[in-house]
Amino acid sequence: MTGLRELQRRRVHEAISTAAITLFLERGFDEVSVAEIAAAAGVSKPTLFKYFATKEDLVLHRITDHLGEPARVVRARAEGERPVAALRRHFLDGLARHDPVTGLNDDPEVVAYHRLVFFGAPSLLGRLHQFMAEDEEALAEALAETTDELTARLLAGQAVATQRVLARRNWQLLADGRPMAEVEAEAVRAAEQGFGMLPG
Repeated sequence: MTGLRELQRRRVHEAISTAAITLFLERGFDEVSVAEIAAAAGVSKPTLFKYFATKEDLVLHRITDHLGEPARVVRARAEGERPVAALRRHFLDGLARHDPVTGLNDDPEVVAYHRLVFFGAPSLLGRLHQFMAEDEEALAEALAETTDELTARLLAGQAVATQRVLARRNWQLLADGRPMAEVEAEAVRAAEQGFGMLPG
């Protein structure tokens, strides 16, 4: 029974998510009400809010798997590998996989999703920055295990900003119509430059 309940929960979560993203991409974030999303997903508003705490989370939940990722990368790095080297390696691996979180994915829906996040509504950017602040705090805590607190906080801020700038640049180049192969080569060079500027 537990397995069936979990399966049903995932189905409802996915139905709400799909309905929300579809409507937002069609009409814009501010033009779609939570009631419309609930109706499209076949659930009540109270049920929707059991799965998603805010309207913004209906969009940004797709990247929540990456929350805390920089800290996890630093803590899981190989013995002798420096934190910045681990973060650089992880980002380059993401580019090679065309992980949407790196901005290097030319699937039309992914490109449209990034446009929604960056330009859909100020509240979406506000929520995204909240996530980034949480990432920065978690990374600072991980870095503080091997260095002093101030150095850890400064480096965490620089690292999170570097990843954000690189990812948004990759998405913008693709959104501007540049070919994937060209953008990928440029993205790798930019990542090398960006992480090369970080101390440590």
